[in-house]
Amino acid sequence: MELRQLRYFVRIVELGSMSRAALDLDLVQSALSQQISRLESELSTRLLQRSSKGVVPTEAGLAFFREAQLTLRHAEQAVRAAQQSRLSGTVSVGLASTTAAVLGVPLMQAMRARYPDVRLHLVESMSGHLTSMLNARQLDLAVLFDTGVARRWSVMPLLEEKLYLMRPRLAGEADAATSTSMAQLEGIPLILPTGAHGLRSALDAAFARADIKPQLVAEVDSLTMLMDAVCAGLGCTVQPWAALGRVQDAAQRLHWAEIADAQVHRSNALCSLSDDELSPAALATRVVLADCARALVGSGQWAGARLIHHNL
Repeated sequence: MELRQLRYFVRIVELGSMSRAALDLDLVQSALSQQISRLESELSTRLLQRSSKGVVPTEAGLAFFREAQLTLRHAEQAVRAAQQSRLSGTVSVGLASTTAAVLGVPLMQAMRARYPDVRLHLVESMSGHLTSMLNARQLDLAVLFDTGVARRWSVMPLLEEKLYLMRPRLAGEADAATSTSMAQLEGIPLILPTGAHGLRSALDAAFARADIKPQLVAEVDSLTMLMDAVCAGLGCTVQPWAALGRVQDAAQRLHWAEIADAQVHRSNALCSLSDDELSPAALATRVVLADCARALVGSGQWAGARLIHHNL
């Protein structure tokens, strides 16, 4: 027996007509009649008496009608109770600018679909600033690149991103090499974020391994400004593919070559306050964020990224 069968039966009795009930329920009359026949067969009793004037409940049908009404009211109360207790609250999530370019909108869409009563507070900033905000409990969650300064964080390794040398594309330039190495970066004018941020820490370690000193022409802690400077021909940069999301017509304005050194990548970790400090809404958001990252990498929308599978 199904709730829809009870709903159909109650509506037929209320309207006194199989045809009017079918119209009201937006069903074909034969389908409605079939559902009632199944119900009567399951109960092994006749519920409706058909006549030229319509249908009326039998004695058994009238008793069943009263109980069916009560059952439907209880079902509606259960639905309202579930809706009123849906997950709600505000969750603060920090994303670096490169990460936000790929993950920000898909995360908002997924949260709206799964938890419409949870309000996201998204903060886009450099990773060093996000680290300070998480330590100060101004954020619930953040995707970070340097977890060495964690204080009682919950840390979930998320993915690794390849890094690329990005430079202005010259007019009429033929296709250039699609890969390079750290050693080949020596002498190239670079625009990078300052040392307080996770990408710069990873690059400094890579420069040290290659035994070269980078030629820094500027340090910029704004991704938009940094990429504008590169497009303007003021220097080159080293960034993950996601940084291209902040450049309009990137393929026409920039050339990028993957840095092929095995150890050169940026590690992304999903960091949060300890589990006992997170609200149910924040715990749910953490799961959704990890699911979004998995989906974006799996579909190829997060190019140059590799999932750390055993943690996802």
